[in-house]
Order: sequence, then structure tokens, then C-alpha cells
Amino acid sequence: MLRASLREVSAALKEGHVTPTELCQSCLSLIKSTKFLNAYVTVAEETALKQAEESEKRYRRGQPLGVLDGIPIAVKDNFNTAGIETTCASSMLKGYIPPYNATVVQKLLDQGAVLLGKTNLDEFAMGSGSTDGVFGPVRNPWSYSRQYKEKSVPKPPSEDEESNWVITGGSSGGSAAAVSSFTCFAALGSDTGGSTRNPAAHCGVVGLKPTYGLISRHGLIPLVNSMDVPGILTRCVDDAAAVLGSLAGHDPKDSTTIQENFKPFELPNLTDVSKLSIGIPKEYRAPGLSSEILAFWSKATDLFKNAGAKVIEVSLPHTHYSIVCYHVLCTAEVASNMARFDGLEYGHRSDVNKSTESMYAATRREGFNDVVRGRILSGNYFLLKQNYEKYFIKAQKVRRLIANDFVKVFESGVDILLTPTTLSDAVPYMEFIKEDNRTRSAQDDILTQAANMAGLPAINVPTGLSERGLPVGLQFIGRSFQEKQLLTVAKWFEKQVKFPVIQLEVKRHDHSAFQHQKSASFS
Repeated sequence: MLRASLREVSAALKEGHVTPTELCQSCLSLIKSTKFLNAYVTVAEETALKQAEESEKRYRRGQPLGVLDGIPIAVKDNFNTAGIETTCASSMLKGYIPPYNATVVQKLLDQGAVLLGKTNLDEFAMGSGSTDGVFGPVRNPWSYSRQYKEKSVPKPPSEDEESNWVITGGSSGGSAAAVSSFTCFAALGSDTGGSTRNPAAHCGVVGLKPTYGLISRHGLIPLVNSMDVPGILTRCVDDAAAVLGSLAGHDPKDSTTIQENFKPFELPNLTDVSKLSIGIPKEYRAPGLSSEILAFWSKATDLFKNAGAKVIEVSLPHTHYSIVCYHVLCTAEVASNMARFDGLEYGHRSDVNKSTESMYAATRREGFNDVVRGRILSGNYFLLKQNYEKYFIKAQKVRRLIANDFVKVFESGVDILLTPTTLSDAVPYMEFIKEDNRTRSAQDDILTQAANMAGLPAINVPTGLSERGLPVGLQFIGRSFQEKQLLTVAKWFEKQVKFPVIQLEVKRHDHSAFQHQKSASFS
């Protein structure tokens, strides 16, 4: 049952083939046996079982709240959850228990979803590997799949397990691993420059970044306000549409959300793609793009051509500047957002008390890791009076040019853009950490961050397995607020490629570094 889709499980719950409590217990049991993946930082077992019990009562009365009632879900640990510690995987927020739920979390709970716990990430969502958080790195479930093990070069047993595992991507790696390892049916991530789509590609799951403003950011601890979007991770496109239907719409607590009411939709089964125009941006043949990814991209292009779709090469000429532009804008907003963590109102506070200034400095030195401090320093440099026009304002102008490139392409008649999501499949952890976070993020975000700067919807769809037996995903980018069209095309593609199910080989692992998982309950 845990391998079924969200909609299939919802149907089974209605028919009484399984109860919400049984489903919740199965997921909690699997979370414990896959603890070595380090996907969860907090497991809300007691709360989840209570929520499942309430859901069971509704099903008995024949009054389920909707498709999500009784469905186990997980939430990235940068969304506020009332009564459950929310840390952003940082010492700065250790022990912080929010008094309220993020709007997206509240909407899921209002639909009867069962919150299993909070998932791991890079500290304050700054990274592309889910390796830099205070709780340690997340392991990709595919590292323990039969598909990967059969293709791996044999190593001595002592070496194999500790050095051969691959990263999940990031920063929503915990959520992607949770969905991929069958411990939940859907998970929330956040997406600022690709943080939902990147780990989705590496973990073989669907990762949706909706249009900016379609889903409320209220209660999502901000990284870059002008680009942050709550992301959705599921095992199939239909499930992503179901979760989107529950989350989208106006929120009076977030002025950037759309004013109109959002009507949930069911995706049609597309049979005729002859009226579709698929754009292939030539600039996305980026330096470092592996030959394998390029081959998958070419095959996908041929798939649409052979099915009768119009496939044309298009140009997004300012793409080359996008990663530099993104770095300037990202760090500038990070510097502004991180100013609230001063040790006065919540979170970590240093014992240094010589003066207010020394307490501030010591608190931030102790609470933030090198990555976060580095981005704060960069951002403050770009915001200096003598640099503001030269860097920040210029980057804003370039951002407008990048957004206009997409507008022109879509106005020319293109419906959907098809691109790679990542430059390669997931790399081994030991190889990943040879380069610093900034270098890795610049490389790994290059194919995804432009959609954030333009505010467009984008989705990763698992496409196939690499020669190493690891997932490869492709990205579809749609027109603003045209999620239905984007997801319909993604669903058609998903059916054509028939991505294989992970054959996860779960063994008991006991890594003392991962003994941080906590019990939690709502107050």
C-alpha cells in the first residue's frame, strides 16, 4: 500500500481496504527502519496517530474532508508548525517552537492530512546537496536500491557503505528522500532557485514549483522573498495536482498571493499532442551538461516530435547572465532576511554580555554556519551605498530582461519549454563535498533558477535511469498561472517514459551521527 499513489490510497481509504491509523503506523515504522537516510529531523509520532484517529472517525461517518484526508505527509523544516520545533537545520533556531502554522501546513491539516514530521535540509535552505545542515547530510534512497547496487563497481564492505552513497540534491533533500523511500505520500519543500526540482530529479520523484503568488509563503521562513515558493514533492504528476488543489489560492496573510479564488482541477488524459508547441532553449546546453542528460533530453524531444507535437528551438539570450544575477539578488535578500536573527526575540542567544553589539556578533557567529555567514557578507557588500547601483540595481534590470525572454518565447506561440533539470545524476557525497557550497550551488542551480527569477511554474518529471542506475529528470516550464496545461503535458510525458519504481533494500543501520530525530507533538 505504501508504494501506491496518493489518489489510489485515498480510494482505498474510502473503500475501507485500509484505515488511516494502519497507514500512519506503516509509514512511522518505515521511517524508523530508514532512519539511516537522515530524511527526518523531527518525527511527530504521537500527533500523527491522533490525526489519523480523527480521520478514521470521519471515514466511519462517511464524511472524509477530501482526497488528502488520512494521507501521511511530511514538511520541510523551514515551514512553521505550531507546537513542533522548527529549526531550518540551524543552531540559530534550536529549540524554537512556533506558535502558529504556515498557511500551507494549515491548509493540509484542514484537509485531514496526517503530518508525520519535519524533513532535513541545508541550513536555512542555502545549498544544493542537503549536506550543510546541523543535523548532517541526507542520503539518497537510490544509494540503497538494487538498481544502483547492480551497476556499482564492487568495493570492500568497510568502504562501500560509507563512501559510495550519493547525495539527494537540495535544499529540500529530506522531503525528496521521504517521498522516494515511501515513508510519506507527499511532502512540502521550498523552491528559491531549484530547491524542490533539483532533489526531485536526483531522487526520482515529481517536484513542482508553482507560479510565484499561487501558493502562500506565510509561515515559510524566508530565504529570498521575491523568489521563494512552496514546492510540492510526490511520486506522480496526478498527486502533485491533488496537493496543489488544496494549497493554491489567495491568503490575506500574504500580499503577494493572487486575489482570485483557485479552482482545483483533475488532470485530463491527454491523447493528442499535435496542437502543442514545445520549445527547446538552446542556451540550456550549459557547460558541464553530461552526455547522458543530453541524450535523455534529445530522446524526450524526439518523443514529442514523433507524437505529432511541434518542437522548435528557441532562444533565451540572457540565460548566460542569470546565475550571476541570481547570486547578487539572492545574497542581498538573504542579508536582509537574516538580520532578524539577533538573539533578542527567539532562537539562539549567546552568553557573551559585554555589550549589545558583542552579544549580536557572538550570537550570529555561534548560530550560523560558514555558508550562511558567507552569503550575509556577500549580500551586505552588494547593498553598500557605493555598490547598490553597480550590483543590486543592475541585477534587478537583468532579472527583468530574463523574465522578458520567457514572455517573448511564450508570446511567439510556444506552450511549454523542455529542459534538463540537473547537469548530471546524483554524485557521491565524498565527491560532492570536495567543492565549496557556493561553487556547487552555482553549478547545480544553473538550469533551474531562471524560472524563479521569472516567477514561472516548472516541474521535474523522472525520465529514466543513468548508466549508474540513478534517476535522471527533465524539467518542463510553463506560462504563468497555467499549471493545468503544464501538469497535463507532464502527465502525458510521465506515461510515455514509464519511470521504474525504486527497488529499495532496507537494512538496519546504526549511525550514531543520526540519532538526533526527536519526538514531537502539537501543544
